[in-house]
Amino acid sequence: MAETKDQSHPRASTEAIAFLSSIELKELQHCLFADSLVTISDTGRELGEFTVTIQKASFNNEACYLIHANSHGSIDDIPCGTSITAYVSKSLETLEQHHHEYVKLQDHPLDRKSYMVRQDDHLVVNKIITEREEVKRQSFTFPLSSVQGFVSEASNLLILRILAKKRAIPEDMVFLSFDTETHICTSTYKELGVRSQTVGKVGTEVFGIERAIHSEEDVPTTWQCYFLSDGHLASRVQVGSPVTMKLIHMPAQSDEDKKEPDLVFEQKPLVWEDDMQLYSKFLDRKEELKANHTMYIRHHPELKALMADFLQFLLLRKPDDVFTFAAEYFAPFSSKRNPGNTFKSSNKTNPFWENC
Repeated sequence: MAETKDQSHPRASTEAIAFLSSIELKELQHCLFADSLVTISDTGRELGEFTVTIQKASFNNEACYLIHANSHGSIDDIPCGTSITAYVSKSLETLEQHHHEYVKLQDHPLDRKSYMVRQDDHLVVNKIITEREEVKRQSFTFPLSSVQGFVSEASNLLILRILAKKRAIPEDMVFLSFDTETHICTSTYKELGVRSQTVGKVGTEVFGIERAIHSEEDVPTTWQCYFLSDGHLASRVQVGSPVTMKLIHMPAQSDEDKKEPDLVFEQKPLVWEDDMQLYSKFLDRKEELKANHTMYIRHHPELKALMADFLQFLLLRKPDDVFTFAAEYFAPFSSKRNPGNTFKSSNKTNPFWENC
């Protein structure tokens, strides 16, 4: 049963709430693009990559934005990564968010998953932490009235782009966020000014923003990000981390008014000697199915993000039984799932085939 959190936690400032209300639709439209950075060690070695994509989407028939961020690589030859997939409303409320973190230590693997969803007048959070063979589950609910001004990890990525394009941060903005233990705490943004950065062989000016999460039980967690004038991320570092994420190539100029071209499926001439009418119906049906499938994928861009994360984790684990591994990978977020150990049976006899 979900634990209902009390409301005796910090509050967002009036300035922060006013800022969220002041964001215009055209500002959000200018933030719909992809970023791709390379993760580099302090010795200059490439360790992995970091990507962020924001695009239009729909959630329960509500127009919103799909945000997908993925960081993966290795530190000291230990595979690790983070993935965030979320739907955020036009008012920057988090409608749903999946957050997955893993560290693949040889003797002590750690896997953290959290699922956040807005349900009626509550924010519901489910957590699953797997250490070796031990699984811990937690569930919390927060009344929406008590988390006004809350900024999730996904909505933070959108706010950073908006602030970067403004090149100014309003004063006294104090938001609410979760710390690593899912406790409500405050988060702030601070302007770092302008500095020079080389991207590829091109020198350019970048604007810096520092975000800090002020946990009441631990030291603050701080990130420093620098952005190009068009809002593209140029570098990102967590203070105290031995790695830095950097933009290697200048992003291509995008035409925001450019419409996506209509799909045209070319029909190659073939010789059909038996039944031309039947063959014509076959081609018509083939084109109809292609267009239908393409339209579905276009309207559900989360499919690519979901499959990319699953395949990455699958290739890291390399289970003997892919079918069971896939079932157990997606099972933790099911509201009907019985408590059990994630990935416990993917290298054993497949339980799904026992009755076949």
